[in-house]
Amino acid sequence: MEIRAPQEQQEGSRYLLQSWMKQQGDSVKAHEPIAELETDKVVVEMAAPADGVLQTLHKQAGDELAPGELVATLLLRAAESAAPAAVTTDRTETAAAVSPLPDAPLADEPLPPGRTSPAVRRMLRERGLAVDQIAGTGRAGRVTARDVEAYLRGPGAAATAPAGPAGTIRSHAVPHDSMRRRIAEHMLRSVQSAPHVTTVFAADLSAVLAHKARTAPELGGLGPRLTLTAYFVAASALAMRKVPAVNSRWHADHLEVYDDINIGIGTSLGASGLVVPVLRNTQDMDLYQLAEGLEQLTDKARLGTLSPAEVQGGTFTISNHGVSGSLLASPIVIQQPQSAILGVGKLEKRVIVREIDGQDCIQVRPMCYLTLTLDHRVLDAFQANLFLTAVVAVLESWPPDSGGRLPELAE
Repeated sequence: MEIRAPQEQQEGSRYLLQSWMKQQGDSVKAHEPIAELETDKVVVEMAAPADGVLQTLHKQAGDELAPGELVATLLLRAAESAAPAAVTTDRTETAAAVSPLPDAPLADEPLPPGRTSPAVRRMLRERGLAVDQIAGTGRAGRVTARDVEAYLRGPGAAATAPAGPAGTIRSHAVPHDSMRRRIAEHMLRSVQSAPHVTTVFAADLSAVLAHKARTAPELGGLGPRLTLTAYFVAASALAMRKVPAVNSRWHADHLEVYDDINIGIGTSLGASGLVVPVLRNTQDMDLYQLAEGLEQLTDKARLGTLSPAEVQGGTFTISNHGVSGSLLASPIVIQQPQSAILGVGKLEKRVIVREIDGQDCIQVRPMCYLTLTLDHRVLDAFQANLFLTAVVAVLESWPPDSGGRLPELAE
């Protein structure tokens, strides 16, 4: 029986064979993980489709795989000799985990299941650590990649390099992990394929903050966390009704304008990198549903349980870089093959001038910068400015006119 790479990968993407969890000649059970594949910054465990023996491994750790490419040949048990000649592992037989780790073959010694992801187990093996050495900070005491990194940075984790001759600079090498390499490849490909242009607006979030303060307590502990990101997603979806081309993809002979608005949310994993889980069909959601969907995706991202489907299919992206203190970022590299990305800067109180009854007045308002970095093949300055004007208008007059789908949460 042929074992092939899963077919559901999005157009133009490939898998990276991270490691074999079983070796040639090993016996395997149906649904038992045999290899780890990385795609779209998540790691997928590829499972055996049936009981048998791994007769041939056609690929090695570190090889790139196209969807559907032959990976291994399984010699079936005699009782299963009538099984189909080719099987491709199905999405239901995989489990995903965010992997900020380098490519390396795995040792075969088992580690306690349930307390760590496949990526963390590999990290422990590579460094000769036992899971019981490390205090877990994840859910239910789960040991995460950050916990391992923190342990390695602790006292005695690395010897200090001796001082060199005068005039030399001491340094040490930090190998690129697979996630950082993937991010670097994407960034380079994006700026090489699309001319990036950025336009900048300022938004007064007084109305949004007033609504959030009024509504969040009504949710109590039973509802989702109501974050500002939910408002930015809502405002973007509403603004796309005026400028649909923002939600599109460039082709050589036409522009593909998406009817569904699938918004990716840049989610930092700290030193481990960045993932962009995708909230689908936001045009059909109200603010409560947006908040609920965002909470589920960000929790999965930080626990390392996103599936490949949850990081694919985005049509527009929001990068809320302000949560880490940034006022303005330009350009924010577009998530290919999308046409634009919205950047949200730090929310802070600023002194501004307002005209009231014909008189200029100085006021203190909660402000943030919004940027739209666009593919200049798709959008011109007029369209970009029209889009951001609409986003700002929605935010500054919240709640929006409910002729669309995005009403208030509780009113």
